[in-house]
Amino acid sequence: MSACPNTAAATAADSDCAALPVLGRDVTVPLVTGGEVTYAALDYAASAPALQRVWDDVAAYAPYYGSVHRGAGYLSQLSTDLFENSRETVAEFLDCREGDQVVFTRSTTDSLNLLAAVLPADCEVFVFETEHHASLLPWQEARVTYLNAPRTPEQAVSTLERALADRDPYGPALVCVTGASNVTGELWPVKELAAAAHAHGARIVLDAAQLAPHHPVSVRELDVDYVAFSGHKLYAPFGSGVLAGRADWLREARPYLAGGGASRKVARRADGGVEVEWHTTAARHEAGSPNVIGVYAIAAACRALTEAGFDSLVAREQESVARVRAGLAEVPQVKVLSLFGDDAPRVGVISFVVEGWNSSHFAAALSAEYGIGVRDGLFCAHPLVRTLLGSDPEEPGECGAPEAEPGERSLNAIRVSFGAGTPDEHLERFVRAVGELVTDGARWSYRTEDGRCVPDPTAGPAAAPTG
Repeated sequence: MSACPNTAAATAADSDCAALPVLGRDVTVPLVTGGEVTYAALDYAASAPALQRVWDDVAAYAPYYGSVHRGAGYLSQLSTDLFENSRETVAEFLDCREGDQVVFTRSTTDSLNLLAAVLPADCEVFVFETEHHASLLPWQEARVTYLNAPRTPEQAVSTLERALADRDPYGPALVCVTGASNVTGELWPVKELAAAAHAHGARIVLDAAQLAPHHPVSVRELDVDYVAFSGHKLYAPFGSGVLAGRADWLREARPYLAGGGASRKVARRADGGVEVEWHTTAARHEAGSPNVIGVYAIAAACRALTEAGFDSLVAREQESVARVRAGLAEVPQVKVLSLFGDDAPRVGVISFVVEGWNSSHFAAALSAEYGIGVRDGLFCAHPLVRTLLGSDPEEPGECGAPEAEPGERSLNAIRVSFGAGTPDEHLERFVRAVGELVTDGARWSYRTEDGRCVPDPTAGPAAAPTG
């Protein structure tokens, strides 16, 4: 399933089209039917495997690890330089404007909660119901307007424009939107939404958790005010994230966390209290000892993706998306979920349901019988998945914990996701497995255990096709 040309003349370009080396690419897992197979990690939308390049860079630095910003020793000074240089690398990766701040956090969720904490008084937030919970839920302390799921990019823009025009009083406002859906993979019209927001005096934050690993993200070109993403989806482990954007709200608000690092000067007052002068830089919201290795891993991933060339990475992934979608289309029982339609541009994230199958049962069979790791559930985007499935909002369903027995319908879907580190064989195996499971049924018996569908070790092979 290579996107590379097959001619001899293309040999020099082959490296551009190959999967980037990632950790775990040679890991084998046991099959319930016997034997072992190389694990096909197709859950990139949850956490992408670490790039080998990132792991090597971190391993080379690890012996030199030291505390940052406070130590006088050589390793502390080296680590401080590395930490701050990583901030510059991320700013370049995002094409930030002069004066923008890059704040290191734990994740996209943490970044958006930080932004929620620094909103000006009486700020109104506008967010589509289609958002991941990380960008849907942090605004509980603000005035929030939830917008219905649009069915075209144009409808998304017009829906936002109407909502912004109708707001009263006309005060500060923030729009939160994803760059690429974690459920459908579809790209959102971020630049057009930013223009609509600014035309009505609002700011906009881009949740780039699913976009940044697949496409270049330019703060300048998209004209967004803020952008948030997670390292663990960008092929960088160790639990770090980024919030980057305009400095004024960040500089004027109380620190997200109070403590060392955020404080510039602390003194006792005459009345016995404590007087604090807070930093006005990104350090204002980075109290405590930062995750230096996690930050360096993000910077290493940014460098690796930039040097690999997004043009070739995007071209290869688009070919993979097209081939997987074409393979699924050959199975009539498979319904791919989409907001904007089959022709909408998307990243390597595809969610679907299979007629006659409980989604947890299908995902369990992919894992146990084919060594393929996908995700099933509501993908921490409950309102969106319920909308796509046309279900009653009150119908039971949990994120990744279906209660239905194998063979019973459940309010869940299956998600396959991939990226720069995915070998072609993994996607070929996935498409083949879907067809075989639908045609022949599972080869093993399954049961529900602790809310998940798992192979039944006492029952053995299935007596007849199921599903």
